[in-house]
Amino acid sequence: MAGWHVPDIMSWYSVNARDLPWRRPEAGAWAVLVSEIMLQQTPVSRVLPAYQAWVARWPTPPSLAAAPVADAVRQWNRLGYPRRALRLHAAAQVITQQHGGEVPSSIGDLRALPGVGSYTAAAVASFAFGQRHAVLDTNVRRVLARLFRGEEHPPPSQSAAEVSLAESLLPAEPAVAARWSVAIMELGALVCTAARPVCAECPIASACSWYQAGSPRSGIPRRGQDYEGTDRQCRGRLLAVLRHAEGPVPAAALDAVWPDPTQRARALASLLADGLAETLPGGTYALPGAAATRPHATASPPGTAAAPGTAALPSATTTLPGH
Repeated sequence: MAGWHVPDIMSWYSVNARDLPWRRPEAGAWAVLVSEIMLQQTPVSRVLPAYQAWVARWPTPPSLAAAPVADAVRQWNRLGYPRRALRLHAAAQVITQQHGGEVPSSIGDLRALPGVGSYTAAAVASFAFGQRHAVLDTNVRRVLARLFRGEEHPPPSQSAAEVSLAESLLPAEPAVAARWSVAIMELGALVCTAARPVCAECPIASACSWYQAGSPRSGIPRRGQDYEGTDRQCRGRLLAVLRHAEGPVPAAALDAVWPDPTQRARALASLLADGLAETLPGGTYALPGAAATRPHATASPPGTAAAPGTAALPSATTTLPGH
């Protein structure tokens, strides 16, 4: 199938591609890797300012590797899924120690980096090094499901058949294949969207099985994850206190931002388990390694006050519920 509708999609991309900084000629492999990790489960609109601030502060892997991991967590701010900051910092250290400070180009070496899975490795190898790999993100999987299977949405889990199909569509020339991969991804992001596809603007609508069948709806609800009141929101509130603190934080400062002591303890336990927080003597808490790089302070972030009737979080020596 190599070459199937490549000119149509490539021509559409040439006219409609977004001007994203990690796609520019001057962007190197580090910029691509940072962007791909940030874009995991996060829309471009939220990633752009975070990406620009990150690469301005740490333009190379060695510059990030030399920084305290607590600074990486602080810089990640409210981008979401903050374990990615830990993994990106760890990846920078591996790149610095094992690859001379340069992002490796081989799929095997990329896959060995912390936080880099098969998709991210293929994306970096393709977009940074012009290699020929199938790059299957959610957008590409949705385009292929509609084009070839006449289904509104791809299955929940990626299948070997999807990978085989994507590989069969790749142009033979590696540089062209890399551009094709980003072009079909952009088509899914801008036109063949999940909720409101703009089929009238699609350059290959005439070949789309789903469109030709009348765009039948699958009946599968497509909704974002609930956030309000969840453990994720609680984790975010606690982590924000640690990010804003200039040193170790007492349990009372964490009490102030979430009233449910059981949920608060559970969220704190998960932050500790993920390596995003650490316990210190005296029952205080901090970002990983922050106590060694910041002066001691226990003040709450501006605008916080202890909530009435809330219990202090357990100290490091107390067993948390469910543990």
